[in-house]
Amino acid sequence: MTTTFAPLAGVLVVDLSRALAGPHAAMLLGDLGARVIKVEAPGTGDDTRAWGPPFVQPDGGERESTYFLSCNRNKDSISLDLKTAPDLAVLAGLIRRADVLVENFRPGVLGRLGFAADRLAELNPRLVTLSISGFGHDGPESGRAGYDQIAQGEAGLMSLTGPDPDHPQRVGVPIGDLTAGIYGAYGVLAALRERDRTGRGQVIRTSLLAALVGVHAFQGTAWTVAGEAGRAQGNRHPSIAPYGAFRCADGIVQLACGNQTMWRRLCAQFRLDPDDPDYATNTSRLEHIDALTAELERCFGDLDRDTVLARLAEAGVPAGRIRGIDEVYQWEQTRSQRLTLNVEHASLGTLTLPGMAVRTFEMSPAGELVESTRREHGAPPVLNADGPAIRGWLR
Repeated sequence: MTTTFAPLAGVLVVDLSRALAGPHAAMLLGDLGARVIKVEAPGTGDDTRAWGPPFVQPDGGERESTYFLSCNRNKDSISLDLKTAPDLAVLAGLIRRADVLVENFRPGVLGRLGFAADRLAELNPRLVTLSISGFGHDGPESGRAGYDQIAQGEAGLMSLTGPDPDHPQRVGVPIGDLTAGIYGAYGVLAALRERDRTGRGQVIRTSLLAALVGVHAFQGTAWTVAGEAGRAQGNRHPSIAPYGAFRCADGIVQLACGNQTMWRRLCAQFRLDPDDPDYATNTSRLEHIDALTAELERCFGDLDRDTVLARLAEAGVPAGRIRGIDEVYQWEQTRSQRLTLNVEHASLGTLTLPGMAVRTFEMSPAGELVESTRREHGAPPVLNADGPAIRGWLR
């Protein structure tokens, strides 16, 4: 019989974080079956409860931020005033029972609240602590606040993004927060596995800076190995051609010509000479990229997007359109991958949220893969929705 994939069932996560990086990490752990208790400030809650528009407000109900809804499913909520002794005692009780603590205060703040690393180890030697900061927990700039756009600039990502070097551009989602959350959850899973072996917890640290440097990929080695600093080139790829966005009669198509075989098939489909000295190799195509772009846009100029994409598909050249966010969520392929999920919110009713990025399968007795991906999820909580029950549980 198929079971729901919940490898962290029985794991308790105390989520002290706010905004996005920490909440995203805790949500990923909740998606895997952990019980996540989100600790929020009384009255206001997580900062993101006020981040909007857009907001959604039912008749006679509290206004809810769609930003908050994006990163807090599968969590309980309790309000604690961490400036008061009674609520600090409640937090200590949660930490004693927890398997994981997630926090993204500035370095040193948790210690000033009375929960430095040695105190946490005293309360719970098996505790895995995930700490996410803006620029790292030590070093000359460790005290800086971490906001995603600032980190994107400081970590070099904006210098690689945009139409040209004179117009740096942030990525359209808070990619530093999101990748820090993913790296953080990855570190927690490794620490839990290590705890199975040793019986002791670990402190896991990451930062927006670390996460963004961690996704530099080939742009990083271009500098560290070859001494070449990447620069913004719009939709062009710095190392592969043709690879990018090209205009046709009614808009833009994208194609990725990743090897010589694809190049020759592209040329055969659109009657280009694959052995033209200016375009015969990837290196020569990069050297003449402006002329190559103009040539391809001449070939596509009288054709609509559907026709261009059909001919590229016939040639076996990877290609696609540029979809709006609304189009993505209406796309049958998105739905087929279960990239949306429905939850029942306490005040908003049935909500559709972006779904889990991972699907899981198990082998049936008949030797067939059967999906075990979690289907039932808890809605993001209203503020302090579970406070009384959690306080009662701790007594």
